[in-house]
Amino acid sequence: TNILRELLTQGYTIVAPEYRGSTGYGRGTYEAIDYGGLEIEDTYAARNYILERYNFLDTKRVGIVGWSHGGLHALMNIFEHGNDYTVAYAGVPVSDLIARMGYKTQRYRDLYSVDYHIGKSAYEDVEEYKKRSPSWNTEKYDGTPLLIHTNTNDSDVNVLEVERLIQALKANGKKGFEYEIFEDIPGGHSFDRMDFGQAREIRLKIWKFLAKYLKPDNPL
Repeated sequence: TNILRELLTQGYTIVAPEYRGSTGYGRGTYEAIDYGGLEIEDTYAARNYILERYNFLDTKRVGIVGWSHGGLHALMNIFEHGNDYTVAYAGVPVSDLIARMGYKTQRYRDLYSVDYHIGKSAYEDVEEYKKRSPSWNTEKYDGTPLLIHTNTNDSDVNVLEVERLIQALKANGKKGFEYEIFEDIPGGHSFDRMDFGQAREIRLKIWKFLAKYLKPDNPL
């Protein structure tokens, strides 16, 4: 709610795609999941759909913003379709599925091994997990302005995943991205989406970064 209210106040048009694998639309939609694969193209298709149907939108001022799994979507979209986005923000993004399988429980790992998901464990097919992980695809990043945030006390997306992403971008000599690693901010995984003073200050940093490139009517 904080995110939507603050973006709408600035004059942004928001598209929130329900990509394959989303919950609330029945078993068929959920089990159509293609984690880090075609679901990324679903988000890109939502971008194209809205631009084709509403001619008041500026095709040269399109940003993509996401947290957690949405952060993975933001990253993979600019890696695959960088020329079609003006700017991106990835908050606490899922970044390295191989590392993720290492620190999560067996029950969590089993979710990815079922037939309708990836269908194999990371042990059985490392390359498949790399293909679906932003940190293993940074060579595709073409310099779209990008801001990355993470938090050291995040118990969902461990900071090591995002650190691996940042290291990979640097190792590939990439320019155009900025990042900040926050130290033990209250809220953990949701730290900058909550409604307290420090969270609002951090969001203001995000909005100012986006506004440099998207030029909203009413920037904060």
